[in-house]
Amino acid sequence: MSQWIDRILQEFPADLARLWIATDPDDVLLDEQVLSGLRGRGFELLSFEDSVAFRAEYEERYRRPWDMGEEGPAKSLVLHLRGTDFGALPWDYLRQARRVNLSLADVFPRLSYPVVRQIGSEHHEELFAAQAKYASQALGEAATKEFTLTHIFKISPHLISRPEDLWRELLRLHYRGSALPVVLAEHVAHVLSDQAGFKDLAVSELFSSNSTLLRVVQNAWYRYLSRLGVTGVRTGEPTSADIATKADIPFDHPDVRVIIDSMFLDGLLHPLAVQGLLVTIPEWAKVGIIQDPLALRNLVAEGIKGILQSLPALESPYRDWMVLSRRVGEVIARFHALDSVRAEGLKAAISELQTAADERLRQWVTKHYADLPSLPVAKGPVMVHHVPRFLSMRQSAGEAKIALLVFDGLAIDQWVQIREALAKRAPKLGFEEGACFAWLPTLTSVSRQALFSGLKPREFAETIESTSPEPAQWSRFWQDHGLRANEVMYRKGLKRTDQLKDLDTALSVPLIKVAGIVVDTIDEIVHGAVLGKRGIASQIDGWCESGFVDQLFALLIDKGFHVYLTADHGNVEALGQGRLNQGVAPEMRGERVRTYRSEALVAESAAANPNTYRLDVAGLPANLLTLFASGRTAFMQDGEPAVVHGGISVEELLVPFVKISYVS
Repeated sequence: MSQWIDRILQEFPADLARLWIATDPDDVLLDEQVLSGLRGRGFELLSFEDSVAFRAEYEERYRRPWDMGEEGPAKSLVLHLRGTDFGALPWDYLRQARRVNLSLADVFPRLSYPVVRQIGSEHHEELFAAQAKYASQALGEAATKEFTLTHIFKISPHLISRPEDLWRELLRLHYRGSALPVVLAEHVAHVLSDQAGFKDLAVSELFSSNSTLLRVVQNAWYRYLSRLGVTGVRTGEPTSADIATKADIPFDHPDVRVIIDSMFLDGLLHPLAVQGLLVTIPEWAKVGIIQDPLALRNLVAEGIKGILQSLPALESPYRDWMVLSRRVGEVIARFHALDSVRAEGLKAAISELQTAADERLRQWVTKHYADLPSLPVAKGPVMVHHVPRFLSMRQSAGEAKIALLVFDGLAIDQWVQIREALAKRAPKLGFEEGACFAWLPTLTSVSRQALFSGLKPREFAETIESTSPEPAQWSRFWQDHGLRANEVMYRKGLKRTDQLKDLDTALSVPLIKVAGIVVDTIDEIVHGAVLGKRGIASQIDGWCESGFVDQLFALLIDKGFHVYLTADHGNVEALGQGRLNQGVAPEMRGERVRTYRSEALVAESAAANPNTYRLDVAGLPANLLTLFASGRTAFMQDGEPAVVHGGISVEELLVPFVKISYVS
């Protein structure tokens, strides 16, 4: 265990108290490694956001078993208070609990607190080790910025003097998914402000925004090819006219082109589709063009190899799975774009990738999934039930009108396909792309209710088998966060362009500040699919050609909404392993999962069906037990193929989370 985790856990000696109260204004405890360490010591953590909800869960799940001499769900419970005011808590908790105060100022005494609190929690462990080793005295604000840039991000802005220096650092930073916090990006921009060669660049935004950097590099690549006399059809993100995109990037420099190569293979950058002979282009640059179907086939093959070599490990952070899910989505989308002959030649390689990634994910989920629901959401939702809270924060930050689009059943590879279709149909649309985890089991009634309610499934146990409460849950969340009922809208069943007129009318009501909209098309396509995900990809192409998606986005943006898109779950190609051999019917029947209301029933079913596995999913109702189909199999007729959901795979469990806006 690291020094950082040891420092936090030393505040929680085992067996001293059943109930603990931790004031934690900086969310120090809401770190996945810290949460895992606490769980290893027999602690569970519950955030105190609603006194009634907390008391109900505490009294029923923890205090009652403890008073009966039972261990309950955990030996001890930490009441997590985002703040420092113990006085906000009920007196009976204060009387019986052991208190702990935590803040970043306490654990980083030699670094500037205003700077450290703007550094993402994923860097705290490394920063703590660097403080212990290199910070011999207290550092001021500027010195802390330099210290963090040097020891965490390996960037020294004072050594950046040439274009190749700048672009090497930018590409290296963003390729590993580590955009700078704004406070550090602004510091770098200030240091570079006196260099004439960088004056026309939005340096701060390039260092802090992944989407901006990728758009700039994409456009610079097309201009680079144009100067070489190469023209063609753009296969991904559109061009943009903002000043930053006019940057000339030294692609020929060895330090730059080695990273560019990897970005094309991973799908971060999109190649140019060209025709004819290319006598003027360097050999290394051919990774960024598609001259014929064989070139796309090779791009997919190399992408598969790269992902297989860098699968997250058992102790990897959740962010690694988000990055991996997007890389897998890009490769699968390209795979489905191949002609049938070349796709068949790569079928075994794709299958190997999916099998390896899914098994690694299953192992990771078994150990770490329980930590995800409690993680902070300020930078983006980690799980789908975090989405409403994140949107509420965005509204408080100035996004007065917000629209949440839930594309029911949309896998990340299918989002990639939609995005690339939109890049051609609606080039003024831009996308800030991320991912988040669905709820297990990945069934609509479980995960979509969590998405619209902002609650864990345990908190809507009475309605877990239905989606009908979603409008009321969506409205209740926003009323709890300061809006009136007539300022909140919910719509479902949207799928065709002829429905957009009615939506336009509904959104024209000036009072509407938040809209939740379910788009059902993908889920309908999936459940009617007979030709697998390649067949689904063909149908999605046709749907995009109808203009529905770009018209929907434009309608919302033109009415002043900040538009976010996500899904309740994805989907996966599976093969029937036979129907369950059981005497008692399960509560919920998915093709990839069954749920039961008693330990005896699930144990009996598991014993009778060895090609299954059990998982105790934290956050589900205590009496809802799950049994999943192993691998990429389903509880269907033996050998029957289908596209399904409900289980644990990269394509089912991780879903897109995207902000959609116009780019200038």
